[in-house]
Amino acid sequence: MTTIKKGLRAVAVLEASKGIMSLLIAFGIHTLAGHNLRHLAELIVSRLHLNPASHLPSVFIDAASGLTDVKIMLFAIGAVVYSIIRLVEAYGLWRAQMWTEWFALVSGAIYIPFELYEMIFRTSILGFTAFIINIIVVGYMTSVILDRKKSPLTINK
Repeated sequence: MTTIKKGLRAVAVLEASKGIMSLLIAFGIHTLAGHNLRHLAELIVSRLHLNPASHLPSVFIDAASGLTDVKIMLFAIGAVVYSIIRLVEAYGLWRAQMWTEWFALVSGAIYIPFELYEMIFRTSILGFTAFIINIIVVGYMTSVILDRKKSPLTINK
């Protein structure tokens, strides 16, 4: 297996992981429909021994209170659609299909301005890590596409 194909498979595993995680979140969100979400949020805050009157726990409780069953279903549907896109992309990258290489490049590059904004105004280790991984993936996909233009048959060998 060529080095390029190993790299594409590594990116495919990353994308498949995002797809599976999104699918799990969709199922989790779907199970919340019909429940008293304010009560559930208060229970979570209580179990974590947080003060419900402080800022972040109260924002969490208020946000949970505003979620209707329709909004929950829309979130779940959105998560399933995102999951399908990521899993199809992962399959195509695993098989070294050119269109998924371009898709991975463009879909990764779209996030860079938003990640930069987050790093500037709300720096966190999670945001920084996501940014670095995204830069690596976008850079790698750029190099794969440029290599394919130089010698189109080397990736599928």
